[in-house]
Formats: sequence, structure tokens, C-alpha cells
Amino acid sequence: MERRNFLRNIGAGGLALSLSSFISSQETPGTFHIEGQIIPNRLKAGDTIGIVSPSSAIFESEPYEIAIETFEAMGLKVKLGKFVNNRYGHLAGTDEERAGELNEMFKDPEIHAIIALRGGSGAARILDKVDYQTIAKNPKIFVGYSDITALHMAIYTKTGLITFHAPLAVSTWNNFSYPLFRKIIFEGEMALFENPVDKGPNLTVTKNRIRTISPGVATGELLGGNLSVLTGIMGSQYFPQQWENKILYLEDVGEQIYAVDRMMSQLQLGGVLNKISGFVFGKCTDCKPGSGYGSLTLEEVIDYYIKPLGIPAYSGAMIGHIDDNSTIPNGLKVQLNADKGTLQMLSPAVK
Repeated sequence: MERRNFLRNIGAGGLALSLSSFISSQETPGTFHIEGQIIPNRLKAGDTIGIVSPSSAIFESEPYEIAIETFEAMGLKVKLGKFVNNRYGHLAGTDEERAGELNEMFKDPEIHAIIALRGGSGAARILDKVDYQTIAKNPKIFVGYSDITALHMAIYTKTGLITFHAPLAVSTWNNFSYPLFRKIIFEGEMALFENPVDKGPNLTVTKNRIRTISPGVATGELLGGNLSVLTGIMGSQYFPQQWENKILYLEDVGEQIYAVDRMMSQLQLGGVLNKISGFVFGKCTDCKPGSGYGSLTLEEVIDYYIKPLGIPAYSGAMIGHIDDNSTIPNGLKVQLNADKGTLQMLSPAVK
């Protein structure tokens, strides 16, 4: 998988919980779970955002500087994680360091939101070391995408906290990604996700087009992220078990099409696809056919698994390893319109 190389190229308060709300409350991190949904507090000017590095390392100094300046430009204070500059092989520190850094950020009362510095690989290695009980008792905005999908799924499964599949600290924060992030995270608006319409000099839209796979309207909780990371944790206790009334969204980068086919087959054989109420595919950046006698197209692969389901579905959403990346609230109920290629939030993702 080339996600690590791709990301290297793009950049060197609380909710009171009663005991009765717990399904189980064991001391061992990774076994804690509660009933229901937790909505974090919104961000406001002057709040502090913590930057953590739960996956791969960054070795140059400039990306850190750009990340800090970016969030200061949003009116936020920035606190770097204790081990954010560490290195263990390609990882940003040992598993214990990376998990401990994340746990400390959730414990720290001065931190109002947490964002991953970058993705890459390695987040799944720390899932059994994350303190989900602390997260449930100190719910905060948690942001990231790509390899961070593993943490989104684990936090959702173990706590019910709404998290955000959104640009990383070193991502491009431009006039598409930042206004949407601000609308959802700062202002608490119920955003409509739709692709920008830019015909340029052409008579019709030729860029970022939506393709309706199966028409119709569906409602359900958004759940998903990076396809390869999502399927990588299938079979574990950190992979969601209940896919009924869910809208699955997927994206990926640097995967050959046969690998996308294999992972979609895994979702089908694992019983995920036949339960969901809707489907959205974002961008599969640099996903090309492999060598050999031929290949299915990406469109053929997606249609093979999704069309027979008869559920509203579309592809081409602004979700993925792209500059114009959306802020997607994991676990939040939305309405999908496959004919228009839109997702409408049905409630705020922050309070």
C-alpha cells in the first residue's frame, strides 16, 4: 500500500456519565463500552487543540511549523504531544508512546480538540492500548483521516463518541476544506455535503463529477473511512458489529484495482454490505490497474458489489486523499440523496 509514501509527499468540555449508562466498565484499556452517542463540545476562538502523531513519523521541521501556524490562524492555541517528534522505525515513537500521548491529550483539561499530525500506518497497533474509559469521560473533538480510520472505528465502537474524518494537521487547509470544517466544528451547523460546481471554460462540469450508482434517498449513521484500514481491522473487537441503518463511506489511495476488489469482497463476505442502508465512495487517488492480462475498472468493481444491494449509492464525493477534503462526522445521522450526490447532516455534530 502506498498511503505512507503519498502522505510523506504532502507534508514533512465534558459530558457527565452515570454508572447506569455503562454496558461494561473494565479497567483494561480496550474493553470499555457505553450505550448511546456522545457529542463533543464545539471549538471556539482561544481554545487549545492538541496535535498527536499516532501513526507514521514526520522527519522535517517545516510541517510542524505549518501545522502550528494553520491552527493559530483559526484563532486556536496549539499544544504538541509529548512524543510527537519521536521515531521508532517509520512510526512516530513506540506503540506505548503513541498511545500514551493520545490518552494524555484526552485527560488534559486544557485541551479542547485533538488532531492527528499525519496518517501513514501504525494506528491499528495501538488500539489495545488506548484508554477508552478516559475518552468516554472526557469527550473531545478528534480529527484525522487515512490511517486514523482505525482510531475512528475503535473510538466509535468502544465509546459512541462522534469523531471527524477530516484533514490532518499537515493537510491542505484551503477555501474548500477550512470553511466546511469551521461550519461543522466551530459553528455547529448541519452541513450539506455536495461537490463544488465549477464548469470553468467548459459547457458542463468535467471535474469532481458525481456518479449515481443506484438512485434514491436513504437515512442512517455515517460510518467508514479508508477502505484498506477499515478492512484491516475486520474481525477485531474494534471493528463495528452493527451495520444496520448505516451509510458506509469509503476512500483510498495508491491501491491497485485488484486490491480494491479484494477489500470490497471482504466487506461483502463479512456481512457488512448486505446490512447498510446507503453507500458513498469518495476518491481513490492514484488507484490504477496492475500489470498482467487486464483489469476491471474501478467503476466496474464498485458497481459489482453495490448495485445488487438495491440501496441508494453514489461515487465521486469530496472525501479522500485530496486537497478539497471534507469533514465527515463518524456516527452522525445523515440523509443521502444518490440522485443529487449529497449528504445532509440531520443534527449538529458538536454542542
